Amino acid sequence: MRRRRSVLKPARLTPLDILHTGMAGMRNRPMRVVLSALGIAIGIATMISVVGISASSKEELLRELDKLGTNMLVVTPGTDLLSQKEVPMAKDAAGRVARIDGVEQVGATGLLDHTVRRSEKIDDMITGGISVQSATEDLLTTLRGSMRSGTWLNAATGKYPSVVLGDVAAQRLGITEPGQRVYIDNEYFTVLGILDELPLTPEVARSALVGWEVGRTRLGFDGRPTTIYERSADDRVESVHGLIPRTVDPQTPHNVEVTDPSSGLQAKAAAEGAFSNLLLGLGGVALLVGGVGVANTMIISVLERRYEIGLRRSIGATRGQIRGQFVTESLLLSGLGGLVGILLGAAATGGYAISNGIPWVVPPWTIGGGFAATLVIGTLAGLYPAVRASHLSPTLALHAA
Repeated sequence: MRRRRSVLKPARLTPLDILHTGMAGMRNRPMRVVLSALGIAIGIATMISVVGISASSKEELLRELDKLGTNMLVVTPGTDLLSQKEVPMAKDAAGRVARIDGVEQVGATGLLDHTVRRSEKIDDMITGGISVQSATEDLLTTLRGSMRSGTWLNAATGKYPSVVLGDVAAQRLGITEPGQRVYIDNEYFTVLGILDELPLTPEVARSALVGWEVGRTRLGFDGRPTTIYERSADDRVESVHGLIPRTVDPQTPHNVEVTDPSSGLQAKAAAEGAFSNLLLGLGGVALLVGGVGVANTMIISVLERRYEIGLRRSIGATRGQIRGQFVTESLLLSGLGGLVGILLGAAATGGYAISNGIPWVVPPWTIGGGFAATLVIGTLAGLYPAVRASHLSPTLALHAA
């Protein structure tokens, strides 16, 4: 009887075996591993920190918008088409706006032709960019403002020579606490309080605000508001926007201007990160450069380990197993750089957020996408060296060694 010849089959490597062989080269050359992974780490760190800082800034803007609200409209006098002069609003314009269906709060200011100074010894031409305005009692509530110190104008204090300063006005005047005095129209006014920041209404932050009645009786105010602030229900903002001009000036509604002060912050939040695309691209370039560095490292590794490759091939390792070894090594090298880059990018974002007092936000997709990118780069970088290693002749590799 003829004996059946047995066919030798190459031993199969388990995933753990492939991982072990892939790590062999990394353990023997730690400095080269660190330098190669550094390029990948820099690219990933740049990409994550750029996106993270942008996302953190956007989150801060959205929180600020949520606090300030996007339901406030500002009404100001328009310009006559023929005379090109500003058309004053009626004295009861604020009351007309308050009667519009959907309007919840209304406040108003009236600009006065006066300056505010620390004393009469300072030239009245030195204004410091500070306006003097009469303000209604509901203005602070309508603006959702708060007092940094002191109190707001009320029915009692609004009849006497007292003033509330915006935070910018207080800083420029050198006023640090209530009780100090400022000079307006040949008379000293006592500072009742100082406002906190008002991002949506910088014109109020740069103003010295007196009571509506004091403006009329002491400072020559004619009672016509120059700016009306209103808040409406969120779902009624658009309809109220269209009704205000016809309500304030039914005969010539085009002479009334209505603006949304939160639109600037909304546009900034929407555009946040547009400029970061450039830096994101630079991070991508750094990642590609890191991939080239990994490929170069792997090619050198193949040249230096020709004896090992020849020996493994001579004892039965297949070309697929050799390819798997070097692709795995490349993936481990890139993955190590990716993990370090993710940590560095998150740390950089956290440092920026903490130093600027904003939320720390790292979008999950940047972590997943960044790590996936490192694996793709690692695969591509290790593919050519792996194929080259698998095609080495065992005889020539051992002979050359």
